Amino acid sequence: MGKNFNAWPQFWPKTLDYPELPVFEFLDQTAARVPNRIAIIFGGMELTYRELKDLSDRFASALVDLGIQQGDRVAINLINCPQFAIAYYAVLRIGAVFTPLSPLLSPPEAKHQLSDSGARLLISLDLIYPGIQAVIPETPVEQVITTSIADCYNSLIQPLKPLGKIEVPGTLDMAQLLAKHDPYTGTVVIDVKQDLAHIAYTGGTTGVSKGVMLTHFNVFTNCLQFGNWPNGSVPRYADGKLDLIYPPEVDPKDRISEQDKETALVVVPWFHAMGTIGYLNMQIASGTTMIVYPRFEAREYIDGIAKYGATILGGAPQLFIPLINLPDFDDYDLTSVKYAASGAAPLPGAVMDKLLEAFSGIVVEAYGLTECSMGATSNPPQRNAIRLGSVGLPVFDTEVKITDITTGEDLPQGAEGEICIKGPQVMQGYWNRPDATAEVLKNGWLYTGDIGRMDEDGFVFITDRLKDMIIYKGYNVYPRELEEIIFTHPAVEQCAVVGRPDSAVGESPVAFVKLVAGASLEAAELIDFVNPRVSAYKKVREVVFVSEIPVSGAGKVLKRELRKQFE
Repeated sequence: MGKNFNAWPQFWPKTLDYPELPVFEFLDQTAARVPNRIAIIFGGMELTYRELKDLSDRFASALVDLGIQQGDRVAINLINCPQFAIAYYAVLRIGAVFTPLSPLLSPPEAKHQLSDSGARLLISLDLIYPGIQAVIPETPVEQVITTSIADCYNSLIQPLKPLGKIEVPGTLDMAQLLAKHDPYTGTVVIDVKQDLAHIAYTGGTTGVSKGVMLTHFNVFTNCLQFGNWPNGSVPRYADGKLDLIYPPEVDPKDRISEQDKETALVVVPWFHAMGTIGYLNMQIASGTTMIVYPRFEAREYIDGIAKYGATILGGAPQLFIPLINLPDFDDYDLTSVKYAASGAAPLPGAVMDKLLEAFSGIVVEAYGLTECSMGATSNPPQRNAIRLGSVGLPVFDTEVKITDITTGEDLPQGAEGEICIKGPQVMQGYWNRPDATAEVLKNGWLYTGDIGRMDEDGFVFITDRLKDMIIYKGYNVYPRELEEIIFTHPAVEQCAVVGRPDSAVGESPVAFVKLVAGASLEAAELIDFVNPRVSAYKKVREVVFVSEIPVSGAGKVLKRELRKQFE
């Protein structure tokens, strides 16, 4: 059965041509096209695209002088800051492989990823590195480069940003390396369909994380699939230039985004797939000015919309939920926002409704996973075409099918089963894990472990994670269905439903709930609110009130942490 184009956006191409270029070409193209456009604003510091490329090329020279060669793995252990972008493109330019190391990892987790990837070099932050320093001798890491947020600020601004640089003995200083190296002028021959760009580790929400192998072609195509989705253009590479081509009847100004015109608030961690692809590479490729935040603070973020005239927002639901719960949210002028995207976890319907009321532009929910570079589906970039509750249509050159959880057979339209993805963005496999690779890659399809269905127009609806499903007396209970209901209670800010082991029934649904500040609610009240709306076997059996719902750096709820409370 072919791809369903029933609801495909009008005048949007059904396929794209993907030039076989390495990922660092995104920066090269934009720096050549709009060299003086601001690429990054970080705490008031500004870098143009020309400056960003120059610094990245200087760092590439430093890496070569340190002996880093094509194919070597380089771990970047940084929060969002200019140094991350500088290092990322430098690593790829010399043919090395980027492997992100989340600053949120514990020392044993960091040791696992560095050892598993075989990283020779670690780039870290002076504030972070001491926390994992003790395990570095137990890994293949030969050299460590450290940098500091203080390097981004001059002495004049110190009274406003009193952050001092911390000396880290035994490491090389990134600022000094940049100062003493000229821009890299060498070339490395990269086979974009064979050579790895990323070994990106899965979030490890269910155990030890695995390294996802992504080629330059995987990353490049996924950036174009999602970068060209809002504007419906076709990429064309000729005479060394990558251009966007529109149908003759289309004025680019009428599309939701324009090349070299947008401003994005960037708080999604660049060490996560959604950050690396969606909020670094895609923004660089489109010539967007990025207002980069090292951490999320709701008030600072919403103030930034007006301060910078932001046109693009995005992140996990854990970004949007605190925003709409600000007591004066409705008082903010958010009319500059043209495009807001949510991914990484299900967006509760009640939150989507509030966002649609607040933004005059587009609010879309999308879906993907690290194993497909970043994304596979997105709602159409037109307000009247969004299908609420859905994560959208398979994007350019991407297919989705639903298979039976038990038999693996393809299921008909509307049936619920495992979501499978095929497309040029699908990973090559798990690093050094052929058995695990064989479990999820079958005949060109990626078996995601997510449960969902497709409607008559090809829209995908996520039911839940297969591993999060609760089995109560032999019946399947999907936590998301209960969470959607709980979220509609006005006293609830965030929630997560997990199964408590119970010898009598298998597992009992338990709701962990964070209340809105100042709200009060009894467990019995919430149970009475939820249970009349569901079948008897789906009923919430217990409510636990918590001060925080644990989430990963990518914004995914860590249900394994909640389940530990039952051990």
